[in-house]
Amino acid sequence: MKKISRRTRVLTVAATAAVLGAGTFGAVSATAGTPDAAAKAAVTADAGNKNLTQSTHLNIDAATKAAKATLDAAEKENQRVSVAVVDRNGNTIVTLRGDGAGPQSYESAEKKAYTAVSWNAPTSELSKNLEKTPNLKDIPGTLFLAGGAPVTAKGAPVAGIGVAGAPSGDLDEKFAKAGVAALGR
Repeated sequence: MKKISRRTRVLTVAATAAVLGAGTFGAVSATAGTPDAAAKAAVTADAGNKNLTQSTHLNIDAATKAAKATLDAAEKENQRVSVAVVDRNGNTIVTLRGDGAGPQSYESAEKKAYTAVSWNAPTSELSKNLEKTPNLKDIPGTLFLAGGAPVTAKGAPVAGIGVAGAPSGDLDEKFAKAGVAALGR
């Protein structure tokens, strides 16, 4: 029988411990996502707490409606674009890549939507601020090019729609605004 070196034994024990630890962590993580009834009751009972806030978010049906209306507006003008709808926190709800839209348009649309909801303003207006504050473009996840429009409820941003792929940002933004308008119908 071949003798195993001390180094090999230590590495084997460390690897085994890592695998067992990862399995335990995974099991704990999996159960952490499903709180029991007592925990749910505690959260529900505390809903009136003055330390909590509520915010309004666009639901998936509304986001899909807006994205489809945006894509339809672009297709009527024979433009190949991608559209992204993000929630109030900048998380992507839905993204549609139109037939023939460029590969870069998908990510650009998400960044324009994120930028519009973050500042509650169309990205065409925000891009004008770059002359005064050029370091704005360094904020991660943003894109200060025309093509993003905020969605508001009672004056507060609840979502952002971003479009990319048309020959100009003005067209991208026109299509994004068509998506916003579809939510009012």
